[in-house]
Formats: sequence, C-alpha cells, structure tokens
Amino acid sequence: MKLVASSSGRIDKLIANALPQYSRAALAKLFEQGLVNLDGITAVKPGHKVREGAMIEVDTSPLEQELQVVELPIIYEDDDVVVINKPAGIISHSRGKFWYEPSVASFLRWHQMGAEYKKNIKGRIIPNAKHTPSHLKTVSYDLDPSLPLESERAGIVHRLDRATSGVMICAKNDNAMAYLQKQFSNRSVKKTYIAIVEGVVEPEEAIIDAPIERNPKKPSEYRVGPRGKSSQTHYKVVKNNEKYTLVEFTPKTGRTHQLRIHSAYIKYPILGDNLYGTAGERLYLHAKSLELKLPDGQLHKFSAPVPKEFDDVL
Repeated sequence: MKLVASSSGRIDKLIANALPQYSRAALAKLFEQGLVNLDGITAVKPGHKVREGAMIEVDTSPLEQELQVVELPIIYEDDDVVVINKPAGIISHSRGKFWYEPSVASFLRWHQMGAEYKKNIKGRIIPNAKHTPSHLKTVSYDLDPSLPLESERAGIVHRLDRATSGVMICAKNDNAMAYLQKQFSNRSVKKTYIAIVEGVVEPEEAIIDAPIERNPKKPSEYRVGPRGKSSQTHYKVVKNNEKYTLVEFTPKTGRTHQLRIHSAYIKYPILGDNLYGTAGERLYLHAKSLELKLPDGQLHKFSAPVPKEFDDVL
C-alpha cells in the first residue's frame, strides 16, 4: 500500500498510525524484511525521519491474514486441552498458509484468543466452503498474524479425516502437546470407532493384519501392499441387516486411512467411502471414544454420540 506522510517524524510511528489494525511487533517485521520503501529508497530503518508529504510504500502482504472459523461442539476443556466433537466435512488443519477454509485449527486459534482482543474485531458471515456442513455458520476475521498460535496446525495433536466425525483432542500449550503426542506415538491411547459397512460381515470378530503403503499411481491414496507399514485393526460386529453391518473398530496402529483401507481389503468397504468404496452423502465412520491420560496424570475417557444419520441407515 502507498501512503503520504501527513507530518514529519519517525517512519515507523507514521506507519503505525496509518495501520492501527497491526501490532508494532508485526510492523517491525516488515522493516526487517525490507518491505518498507521511502521515496523509492528500499529497506529503510524504523527510526528513519521523514518529511511531511513524503511517499511511503509498505508491502503488508505478509500481515494480511484471513481466519475463517466455524464454532465446534466442545466435549471437555481445561487449562491444557480442549476436546471437540468434529463434524464430518471439517478438515483438521489447513493445507497451507493461504488456505482459508474453516478447520479445527482455525477454531482453536480463535477459541484461544483473549476476550479483549476479540471484542475489537468484527467478523463477517461468508458462504460456506464446498465441504463445510450447511448447518454450520462460517465467520471470517482479518487478524494480526503476530498473535499466538499462528501455525496452520495450532494445537493439533492427531488428525481425523475430513469425512470422519467424532472425538478429537487438541492441546492448548506446548507442554500439553508434547505429553499427548507421546501417548499417540507409543500407542497407549485407546481409540474406538463406529462404522457402517457394506454387506453382512463374517466372521463377527477378528483382527485385520495387513501392511499399508502409499499408492504410487494415486499419491493421495493408500493401499494394502508388501512394502507397507505394519497395520492392525480389531473389529467387532454390533448389529446388521440384509445390506449393512454396524461395526466397532479398535485400531492397534494409526496409519492414514487405516480403517477405510482395511474394511475395503476384507471386502466390506465403509458406506459412503468415495476413495475405497462407493461414494455417498457422507462417510459412515465416527470416532466414538478416546481414552488417554491428560497432563494431570489422570486417565480420562471422552465420548461423542453417534450421529443421527447412522440410525437412519441401520
């Protein structure tokens, strides 16, 4: 942007007065990056004195940041964690700095901001992204990126696929993040999923032990293959009819798309799976419960009710 100095004085103070929506710390970074020009002279310093009428050019693109937020149902919260019931259709985190679709991470960032800061920001309701559920309202905010939790993956301890709903735990500080991630990496977290699969599953209980690898022909997909990573899933039939079966999954490992791939591998794909089965209105896979220790050292179990649409099918 271009601005004309309304009076003489330090260039950093003139810019701060002209751009009150940004913090002094954020504007200081623009000087460090050589993004402030004065009368065509590149990379001036913050303390440079300017005359009235001088032409100042500021590249604010690194500061221009839009945060799109949808309110997500909170199951539990304390000083260290927040546990949510993620709706199907919401991504866990953005795909990059300029990917503005609402996500769990954007909700966390907004949720963590102080009330004093929030009250000075006006949001605007915008049309939902393609996959955002219609019953959720998307609000867009223009934020100062020097605020805490500016990472696109802020607070995300583990992921749920966009199409999967259910329990997801997120960290509110670095210590909680490390404490929780250690449990996921050493596989001490007990995760239980519920799914509707196509067909009448037999046997009614078993362990699927099949390695999973990336599909070289379709890099965004995975498959069972000899060069894959060891992967195990325990399943148990809950109920069925002549077309579908309600199954409870307990994964022993946590590979990408593991439950979807293992279900398809034994010829009972999850209903609505557009990658490994037959596409439908939604993927009938729900993270039902999560059992792990919180930073207080106590074992906790969090549960999310099974969505109504599951009952409509079976």
